[in-house]
Amino acid sequence: MARAAQDIATAPIDLAIERVRAVYRNWTRETTIARMRSDWDAAFGGSTVAVTYERVSAGGVDGEWISPADTPPDKAILYFHGGGFRIGSVDSHRDLISQIALASGCRVLAINYRLSPKHRYPAALNDTQVAYDWMLAQGFEPGNIAFAGDSAGGNLVLTTMLSLRERWLPLPAAAVLMSPWTDLAATGASYVSRAEADPIHQRPMILALAKNYLGGDDDPCDPLASPLYANLTGLPPLLIQVGDRETVLDDSVVFADKARGAGVDVSLEVWDGMIHVFQMFELPEARRAIASIAQFLNRHLHIKAEKASS
Repeated sequence: MARAAQDIATAPIDLAIERVRAVYRNWTRETTIARMRSDWDAAFGGSTVAVTYERVSAGGVDGEWISPADTPPDKAILYFHGGGFRIGSVDSHRDLISQIALASGCRVLAINYRLSPKHRYPAALNDTQVAYDWMLAQGFEPGNIAFAGDSAGGNLVLTTMLSLRERWLPLPAAAVLMSPWTDLAATGASYVSRAEADPIHQRPMILALAKNYLGGDDDPCDPLASPLYANLTGLPPLLIQVGDRETVLDDSVVFADKARGAGVDVSLEVWDGMIHVFQMFELPEARRAIASIAQFLNRHLHIKAEKASS
C-alpha cells in the first residue's frame, strides 16, 4: 500500500502539476507582471528538439520561425501561445511548438503578440491578423497554412478566423486548439464540476484574467473576444484537445457541439486525467497528443503525401 501511494504521488502528471505550482508559489500581490513573465519563461523555456530558430518581424510583430530539416517551403503553421493574454511568449512555448513542428514535418511561425494589461483587447487580435496578412504577402497560400494555439492562444486562433471571415478574407486550411479558452464569461458547468479535479485554474482566476484582458467596458460575450458566442459557420476543420480535469473543459466541449451544429468539421479529443495544456509536459499522453496533432496537420496540409510523391 505504501509503495502504491508513493507511485501515485510521483506520477508524471503530478510532477507536471508541481512544476506549475512551483512558479505560482513565488508570486504575491506585489509581484510585478515583468517578474511573472520572466519566471514563466524561465520555468518552461528551452528546448532540445532538432529544429532551427530564426527571429523575424512579421509585419512589425515579433516572431520566430521554428523549422525542422527538409520542410516544405510553401507550407506553414501560424502559432499563438497561451498565458491568459497576460504572460507567455515564444520562449515559454518553444519546446511545445518545436515538438509540433518536428512531428508534423512543417515549419512554424510563432509570434509574440501584445499582452495585457498594457495592451488590452483587441491589441492581441490585431497582431495575429497582421502576422497572417504578412504570411500571405510572403506568398503563402491560405490552403497551405494552418493555425494552432493553446489556451488564450486557442481563443486567438478562433477569433482571428472569425475576424478574417468578417472581412471576407481567406481562412487557413485547418486549425488546432489545445485547451482553448472560448468563453471569457466562464459560464460552463465544468467550472463547478471540475473545480476539485483541476489543481491549477479556478473560475475567479479565469474571470480576473478576462477582466484584465478586456478592461472595464468590453463585453465578455463579444464574439471576437469569446468565440463560443459567435456564428461559427464557415470555419475550417478543427482539432480540439482538452484534459478532462480542466475547469475550462466545457470551453471545448460546448464549443465543439456548437461548431458541429454550424456544419464545421470538428474532432474533439478529451484526454483522461489530463490538465490544462498538458501537451507542454513530459508525459506519455502529451507525446500521443502531439502525434495526433501531426496527423491532423499532415492530412489537411498534405505534407506527407507531398513528400511521398517527391
